[in-house]
Amino acid sequence: MTVNVDPVTFAVIKHGLDAIVDEMAYTVLRTARSEIVKDVMDYSAAICDSEGRMIAQAKTIALHLGAVPEAMQVVLERYKGNLREGDAVVLNDPYQGGMHLPDIFMFMPLFSGDELLAFAVVICHHTDVGGRVPGSNASDSTEIFQEGLRIAPLKLFEGGVPNRTLMRLIELNVRLPDRVIGDLKAQYAACRAGSLELVKLANRYGVGDLQGYFLALLDYAERMTREEIATWKDGTYTFEDHIDDDGFSDEPLPIRVAITVAGDGVLVDYSGSAPQVSAALNSTKSYTNSCTYLSVRCALKGDIPNNAGVFRAITVRAPEASILNPVLPAACAARALTGYRVVDTMFGALAQIVPDRIPAAGEGGNTVVCLGGYRDDKSPFIIVDMICGAWGGRPNKDGIEGVTNPSQNLSNTPVETLESQHPVRVEEYALVPNTCGAGRWRGGLGLSRSYRVLSKEAGLQLRADRMRFRPYGLQGGTEALGAINTLVQPNGEVESLPSKVNRTMYEGELIHHVQPGGGGFGDPMTREPSRVAADVWNEKISAVYAREEHGVVVDQVTGELDVAGTADLRDSLRK
Repeated sequence: MTVNVDPVTFAVIKHGLDAIVDEMAYTVLRTARSEIVKDVMDYSAAICDSEGRMIAQAKTIALHLGAVPEAMQVVLERYKGNLREGDAVVLNDPYQGGMHLPDIFMFMPLFSGDELLAFAVVICHHTDVGGRVPGSNASDSTEIFQEGLRIAPLKLFEGGVPNRTLMRLIELNVRLPDRVIGDLKAQYAACRAGSLELVKLANRYGVGDLQGYFLALLDYAERMTREEIATWKDGTYTFEDHIDDDGFSDEPLPIRVAITVAGDGVLVDYSGSAPQVSAALNSTKSYTNSCTYLSVRCALKGDIPNNAGVFRAITVRAPEASILNPVLPAACAARALTGYRVVDTMFGALAQIVPDRIPAAGEGGNTVVCLGGYRDDKSPFIIVDMICGAWGGRPNKDGIEGVTNPSQNLSNTPVETLESQHPVRVEEYALVPNTCGAGRWRGGLGLSRSYRVLSKEAGLQLRADRMRFRPYGLQGGTEALGAINTLVQPNGEVESLPSKVNRTMYEGELIHHVQPGGGGFGDPMTREPSRVAADVWNEKISAVYAREEHGVVVDQVTGELDVAGTADLRDSLRK
């Protein structure tokens, strides 16, 4: 379908779609039941056209949204021609377009009269979907059948009426049905909000013209993407990073990428990456695609629309039966960790192409701390806490801390929320000095968070990484400090733990996690001494760190800079 594109109307429709998807996202935030959605904000919203092509995405989790096209095609294959107003199709099966079982997709067809106009899409990470452990997110599951309830594309609502059979099936297979069903209803409400607003656009511009503008938006994003890639130097750029281990052995898991720039397109090839593993770290191809699209998008200009047109310029290859394209019955509940490492690996290669746009490695993705069990009154509780930490140093600025990973748009759960709703006490939530990588622009500081169990016992699943393969620096910047996990007994005895943990904790025990900082960018000896002194004064680094990493002499107590001493020290270090 073609229309004569009026630039003003084009801009109005583009911004109108952006406003609609953001309103959908706000609806989820206002109506969700669980803290993983309403506080951590682990959810996404988008609109696809009638053929399933994503035309707008909310300011939510980019890692989700690149997977929408594949899931959308599965829904169309199953239900095209058999959808009506008020229907809502859900799925979570990683082998039918999903990513991992806690992420439940919802697709609502949007109609103008009898004509299918578009689809509203909302993805939420649910607190629990059953399986062998509370939270359904363990990294040591060995097959998908252990991880919870698999949902093929099915109608959860038909003509606005809940499918009681499917609802009941879900209720009986999850540990916190009130929260799970409540969040599903929040997804439905958000899809309805998008439907109402999109129909207003259709009434204003007409269905035919509006669908024509949808196609124009996709073409516009593709054209802008290709125009910018065409300015990149042709060639193949490689990088390798690692996941520390899979939790079963000490063998590192390599993630290898080769980005080939040819004209106005890029080929991203992950050949040589680790084969699929027994642990739940396997990333479905749809999720690997999503991580790849996100990484390239971060290297592009900010004014390119975020829609599936961008994806057309990017080809992704991942070997079958690899950790980036597993086959049944591979487990994948903890696939996000692998996705974060894909992004880090992509950034390492992209830094060779556009070095003025790519930061050093951040904390390596969020750490997931899951505590679940039963209170004294036998009612269940589940904490799924995702700790967001630090960025690496940027080409012209320091990294920042206490902030979401660039591939997400999450938030740290407020301590008050955790303590008021669960039998746990958070005894530390702080920035950790000296955890940043040094550079002309230093990385952000790592976070620490500790949890003391107040129930008789609780199951702990902790998924962390970057203990051995620490966040890298760029352009001469240094690595950041790696992750640390410790268990503290009530008597004060301390036990060091590996990066992946699944164990039972008992009343009075405390789990303490220190997240990695961000790598540094540029030569540390070129950092302005006044900035180093300010970091010492702010207790972000010590005077010893300032001397050893930056060659800067600062008084630890006053933060006063010794200009002459710094000049002499740097001169001697250079010699």
